Amino acid sequence: MKTEWETIIGLEVHVQLMTKTKLFSGAPTAYGAEPNVQACAIDLGLPGVLPVLNEEALRMAIKFGLSIGAIIAPHSVFARKNYFYPDLPKGYQISQFEFPIVRGGKIQFTLEDGTSKTIHLTRAHLEEDAGKSLHEDFHGYSGIDLNRAGIPLLEIVSEPELRSAKEAVAYLKTLHSLVRYLEISDGNMQEGSFRCDANVSIRPVGSEKFGTRAEIKNVNSFRFVEKAINFEVERQREILENGGTIRQETRLYDADKDETRSMRTKEEANDYRYFPDPDLLPVAVTEQMMNDVQKSLPELPREKSDRFMSSYDLSLYDATVLTTSRELADFFETTVKAANPTDPKLCANWIMGDLLGALNKANLEITESPISPKRLGDLVARIVDKTISGKIAKTIFEQLLESNDDVDTIIEKQGLKQVTDTGAIEAIIDAVLTENPDQVAEYKSGKDRVFGFFVGKVMKASQGKANPEQVNEILKQKLS
Repeated sequence: MKTEWETIIGLEVHVQLMTKTKLFSGAPTAYGAEPNVQACAIDLGLPGVLPVLNEEALRMAIKFGLSIGAIIAPHSVFARKNYFYPDLPKGYQISQFEFPIVRGGKIQFTLEDGTSKTIHLTRAHLEEDAGKSLHEDFHGYSGIDLNRAGIPLLEIVSEPELRSAKEAVAYLKTLHSLVRYLEISDGNMQEGSFRCDANVSIRPVGSEKFGTRAEIKNVNSFRFVEKAINFEVERQREILENGGTIRQETRLYDADKDETRSMRTKEEANDYRYFPDPDLLPVAVTEQMMNDVQKSLPELPREKSDRFMSSYDLSLYDATVLTTSRELADFFETTVKAANPTDPKLCANWIMGDLLGALNKANLEITESPISPKRLGDLVARIVDKTISGKIAKTIFEQLLESNDDVDTIIEKQGLKQVTDTGAIEAIIDAVLTENPDQVAEYKSGKDRVFGFFVGKVMKASQGKANPEQVNEILKQKLS
């Protein structure tokens, strides 16, 4: 009998915090600087220097913990994680081990089929990033860039409760949206601000015991996370079904070959010889600090989504898409306000369809949209008050992308105002019916499909300006 396998996934996500300076030094954190120009004596691990905790990073960690309903430790401790690698000049990384700042909490997310799932978190702790080894252009040598050394990270560790690559991606997207809503990270995956380590194992369906896991390091796109997990699950399945055993190890995902490959055997906690950092005092979180951070919490994505459904009568799908980012949600609400009074669903359709499609084509973010919420709201308002038809609105939308003219100016300049005068529409219809007697006879003999022919002729004769509802209504009257 063929064994059925269950996939077990736990994720460790490294989120770069959006502070101006590093976790334990005053060196800047800006991306893209020349190598080693943003590394001070503390980052270089020179003798006699002392680290000082960045309070803003601490507040950001607390903010995250409060947003997921976690326990914020009143006292947490920084430890030294000892290992030797060229990009770690001190010979240890300052992290948190036994006493992290955030314990527990949960993330709820929606899957593609509309079902909801909740994943519990083990912990979230502060730690400094290491430098970066550069292997290109050095002709057999490696270069070390220590600009990233000391960058503040929040490592968010989930329980092994994810059961597929798609679940893992849905969880990651929700987490990514959350840290951006909280404004604790820009979440830029290309720049390494949001990186994921995936712990993957499989076990026979019904088994209580976890299988041996492999850790896939530093995957920095949602698509690659899905591909890496799927490859790893298949690799482990083939090994076990052929009588082999899985080795606990750290693996790297190669996007070009779409495969994972071994980097090193997986270390255990005791390999790192953790001990409390003697240069740093235990962190004490005061009640005042907790209250201040609590007051700074924004409306969170799920809360905003629920409000969009109740206040704007949107579907779960629409509300979920529009609250993907704080900026997109704000754009939608500003558009609705500009289009008032109108149907919010129509605003949602224009944003999710035409606008996001155009921005995606131009590789632009919503914050870079050439069409402001005010101008898009005006466009929707002119559809609702029947100044223009939906078809003409498409033409105006294209012009809004290319120019700074407002909607009413474009309508006026180009004479695009919809014809709603009943007499004028009747005259056009009468002319079309007179010119096409054979089609009139066909319609009256029961061939209803000819009706669309008449509508097309009338709209063409009016240059698309005739009100479609009135055209349909008057045509039916004339033909009956």
